[in-house]
Amino acid sequence: MTLEVDVLAAYPPELEIPAALVARTVAESNAGAPRMLVVLDDDPTGTQSVADLPVLTRWEVSDFAWAFGQAKPAVYVLTNTRSLDPAEAAARNEEVVRNALTAAGASDPQSGPALQLGFVSRSDSTLRGHYPLEPDVIAATVANVSGESTDGVVLVPAFPDAGRITIGGVHYMRGTGEAAGTLIPVSDTEFARDASFGFSTSVLKDYVAEKSQGRFPAGSVIVLDLHTIRAGAAANDPAVSAVAIADALDAANDSTPIVADIVTENDLRALALGLDAAERRGKKLLYRVGPPFGRARIGQEIRAELSGGEAFAGQNPSGAGGLIVVGSHVGVTTRQLKALTEQHSSARIVEIDVEKLLGGDAAAHLDSTVETVVEALHTGDVIVHTSRLLIRTDDPAESLRIARTVSAAVVAVVNRTLKTFPPRFVIAKGGITSSDVAAHGLEIRHAIVRGPMLPGIVSLWEPVDGPAKGIPYIVFAGNVGDDESLAQVTRKLSTTF
Repeated sequence: MTLEVDVLAAYPPELEIPAALVARTVAESNAGAPRMLVVLDDDPTGTQSVADLPVLTRWEVSDFAWAFGQAKPAVYVLTNTRSLDPAEAAARNEEVVRNALTAAGASDPQSGPALQLGFVSRSDSTLRGHYPLEPDVIAATVANVSGESTDGVVLVPAFPDAGRITIGGVHYMRGTGEAAGTLIPVSDTEFARDASFGFSTSVLKDYVAEKSQGRFPAGSVIVLDLHTIRAGAAANDPAVSAVAIADALDAANDSTPIVADIVTENDLRALALGLDAAERRGKKLLYRVGPPFGRARIGQEIRAELSGGEAFAGQNPSGAGGLIVVGSHVGVTTRQLKALTEQHSSARIVEIDVEKLLGGDAAAHLDSTVETVVEALHTGDVIVHTSRLLIRTDDPAESLRIARTVSAAVVAVVNRTLKTFPPRFVIAKGGITSSDVAAHGLEIRHAIVRGPMLPGIVSLWEPVDGPAKGIPYIVFAGNVGDDESLAQVTRKLSTTF
């Protein structure tokens, strides 16, 4: 571990950049033709940094037509590809991009595009996921449908709100508690040992080389370090940074990987201005990013955390208890679950036993679980969690199979409960868990993300159709927040906490 202040001492100070400046610049760039970012989110937690944008869990052409009709600068498409094997992930990315382009009119060479699209591959701020597969497929599909080639793929995993930052091309996690003020290379954390998406280095250009199996050597990666991102600091002029970034991207061609240093929201806004300048020069870019990139790229202000009252605004809350579903097994989730169960003494705790799910009595176990949950919701909140024993295997495909089995059980419990006795609210903890609960447990097809429940993290969706319409749905990533965060969010929504 190293001290953050020491690492930053070699670089210029950040440059204050209002979100409104980015929004105005983007609007000027798009004045000739409307443009929308299509964010392919490999789990739903990418929405935690944005507000008032449409979300899709299905991606038929008609679904995109609904989203484009909202007249917003971006739409999030919940692909859930982090739970899929590579072939399935590739097929899903291709389908989403083709349907989005069709809905936008880009597949008609006679009339031309009615709506210009930019594509964002949103993934994990701790570097897990199908990389470079997903941006490769997006680039290939865009080329096949529209004939447009991609010059560069911009890799921005940073998520400052959650303590993930990049300095000198090295991706770090900020220490917490007694380790506050220190930086931990992400390759030294539990996330690097992920059974399906593990990696060995925190140096992003080396990560690119490792994950691409040498197709992109480290030396071919363009690194936008803080000297470039903050080039305008001395003159207090964001335009200087924008030009420096665009100049650095002039050499990008044929999907050149580009990595960016990011420590603050201002750095993200400086990058957004530079990317806009590069695109004005004609560069065609794709993005592989963490959650806050979308907010900065469209010039959206940081939305203040929602209050309990705002969470239910315009709704008629049920008198039932709330349902808190925990599937993630990372350390911070287990600690958050412990804090919640200790503090929320009136809540009923129901465990889904993973060993029973993988054994011969899965159906009976699920029947019993649903019966218990429904009964308990009549008098208060219910915390449903999978057993904390994580069953590991050295086979990534088998690991995904086990994860799917567990997730299917969680989905069944939520869906059967919803159809029997709808809860007041639903919180889903964990990326794959929250994705499957949204799309299948609650049968959400279209939603609006209203904003975060905690500063910069944990998003609230308002389902606009289906059986969960009117029930606030809270998407809570497995790897964000401190030990008290799950309890804090539950307390905002509960009537019995």
